[in-house]
Amino acid sequence: MQITLQKSEIAKQSSIQITGSKSESNRLLLLKALYPQFNLENISNSDDSNLMTKALSSSSEVVDIHHAGTAMRFLTAFFAVQEGREVTLTGSQRMKERPIQILVEALQELGADIEYVENAGYPPIKIKGKKLTKNKVSLQANVSSQYISALLLIASRLENGLELTLEGKITSVPYINMTLSLLTEIGVENSFEGNTIVVKPAPKDLEQKTLVVESDWSSASYYFSLAALSAVGTEITLSSYKENSLQGDSALVEIYKHFGVETAFKNNSVTLTKTDKEVLAFSYDLTNAPDIAQTIAVTCFALGIKCDLTGLHTLKIKETDRLVALKTEIEKLGGVVEITNESLHLAEATTINRGVAIATYHDHRMAMAFAPIALKTSVIIEDAMVVSKSYPTFWDDLESIGFKITK
Repeated sequence: MQITLQKSEIAKQSSIQITGSKSESNRLLLLKALYPQFNLENISNSDDSNLMTKALSSSSEVVDIHHAGTAMRFLTAFFAVQEGREVTLTGSQRMKERPIQILVEALQELGADIEYVENAGYPPIKIKGKKLTKNKVSLQANVSSQYISALLLIASRLENGLELTLEGKITSVPYINMTLSLLTEIGVENSFEGNTIVVKPAPKDLEQKTLVVESDWSSASYYFSLAALSAVGTEITLSSYKENSLQGDSALVEIYKHFGVETAFKNNSVTLTKTDKEVLAFSYDLTNAPDIAQTIAVTCFALGIKCDLTGLHTLKIKETDRLVALKTEIEKLGGVVEITNESLHLAEATTINRGVAIATYHDHRMAMAFAPIALKTSVIIEDAMVVSKSYPTFWDDLESIGFKITK
């Protein structure tokens, strides 16, 4: 479905309730599948988390996770340790183009029985679950932290735990720390020193407890962008958020100060306030928070400032090649963008083309990152319901704060 966002102005004061973090939800859903005594609250209502829930409860021989990359990685590890279970894990055409070899080889080193169904190194894969007794493996660390988290999430169920050695520069460390913090929360002992992570086998008597998922900081990023592009004094309150968040994208609080957005925490909520701070050229290494690169790039373009973002090497293997997609769509709007394999460089812009149709490339973040442009001029979003992957109520929430949307 294509929608048109008319040039809009958001309410001077507004509030939005955002559901649980997709990243935390998918980790906790897998842990609950391993340890059914846990109860979960504020689980994400995203397509990805719904697919994860469905896959974990499925008894089918074929499990299709569509576009859900996190689910593909986590479930590869999960099914590898389901003794006596045989599953073929598949997904969309784009998923069949996203590499899985590094994770598969690590699991095979631990003794897993996994084979490729079509193309070597890529889904679909056939997994024959078995008991894994080996406990040491090395993994290339500069591709995707999801490979690392997939191993860590099953580690406590391995007979001898896991000692994981990371080779090279480690990508998205906050996501690894999130996984380890959740393991600690459920009572699993672990350590992360230098390039070595150790996870001990889970105690036999893990206590029953309720785990509450913090709301999603990636989803909050679009409201930081809206605040940055709004009139001075505009306030947006978002819930439910913690000041000491496990999510790497909480870096938004510091990053958006540069764009005149101040953040205040109170009663599990954050209030974003646009100040009169002068906004200057922006440079940042997003190695630890690559999922907010699209939001930041569009913010900078709409503010008319120069922007240099690095640490973006993982964006090429997401739902689309996000670097190429950003360059293409920002240039449609009148921007000038240069990209490398791991960086994006945006020149100052003085005008924004009106009524441009933004392609979303089956990528939820493309649709949502470009939406704030409507505070400057009208814009068309193609395949707008792709947002359901992570934030199904996004367009309704924008309308509730003043956006004029024609469907």
